[in-house]
Amino acid sequence: MGPDEMHLWVLRELADEVARPFAIIFEKSWQSGEVPTYWKRGNITPIFKKGKKEDPGNYRPVSLTSVPSKIMEQTLLETVLRHMENREVIGDSQHGFTNGKSCLTNLMAFYDGVTALVGKGRATDLDFCKAFGTVLHDIVVSKLERHGFDGWIRNWLAGRTHRVVVNSSMSKWRTVTSGVPQGLVLGPALFNVFVGNMDSGIDCILSKFANDTKLCGVVNTLVGRDAIQRDLDRLERWAHANHMKFNKAKCKVLHVGRGNPKHNYIQQCVLAAQKANRVLFIRECSDRTRGNDFKLKMGRFRLHIRKKFFTAWVVRHWNRLPREAVEAPSLEVFKTRLDEALGNLV
Repeated sequence: MGPDEMHLWVLRELADEVARPFAIIFEKSWQSGEVPTYWKRGNITPIFKKGKKEDPGNYRPVSLTSVPSKIMEQTLLETVLRHMENREVIGDSQHGFTNGKSCLTNLMAFYDGVTALVGKGRATDLDFCKAFGTVLHDIVVSKLERHGFDGWIRNWLAGRTHRVVVNSSMSKWRTVTSGVPQGLVLGPALFNVFVGNMDSGIDCILSKFANDTKLCGVVNTLVGRDAIQRDLDRLERWAHANHMKFNKAKCKVLHVGRGNPKHNYIQQCVLAAQKANRVLFIRECSDRTRGNDFKLKMGRFRLHIRKKFFTAWVVRHWNRLPREAVEAPSLEVFKTRLDEALGNLV
């Protein structure tokens, strides 16, 4: 329940009675650009993720806002998304919070690009960077205005307040000047606008799912390595200009391809480079093996429970796939041949 204590069940039961008054309020709000104060308030409920429970950083803040405000947001969302599509605000690299795309399409499209490079005998480096913690409202507003959005969203973001609610205890109201609160209907769309120009000037393959970024490039020469480093520097400068920080502790480097020189990258991936070879999959090449010659070998696990992980038990099934499936020329052909192969294995 939001801070206005208007329960969704009540509105649902009285839908016919409140529809007309809400329509008038929504229209007046849109025409005037004014947003009711209660629509800008939120009760923050901390949802535990993992780690130590006494660490506040291990909780995801979910904002419970006014239900009428969410109805207004939902009404505007379709228009906002259509406007973003017509203006091409969101590039093809973004798969998060985008119609027709998902985490699966993000991984499969990126996998298709990587395997195409590896299939040409070239080595590839992947850089997984997880961002972000805060988004300044002033920067969001400036980018919205640049893309032709009017002042209603600016007023909707201005003067927001929230408080933390745990059981029956509540903190004092605090002014919010940054962040896209989880729980807002317009939040994901605004975040996509915020990171929309991250691709500018990037030469390598960039793929995004919401705030997770993957960078990929060919590194069979020093020129390729330098290209990845330049793009990493560009991303770092973008983050600095937008008052953001990449989470370097969660950055991961994955070296792919036979003969990969396993270059090190400064700044963004210092911590990750030390762990780059601790991968769960180990390639075991041999022409004497049955089936495909892109075999995977399970790593040695100190804990027995690791043997139950997906990355462990999938190895056996992958190694049984025929060469025609593994060496498919494209993603679509691979999916078709994979379905056929799995159908024969079951």
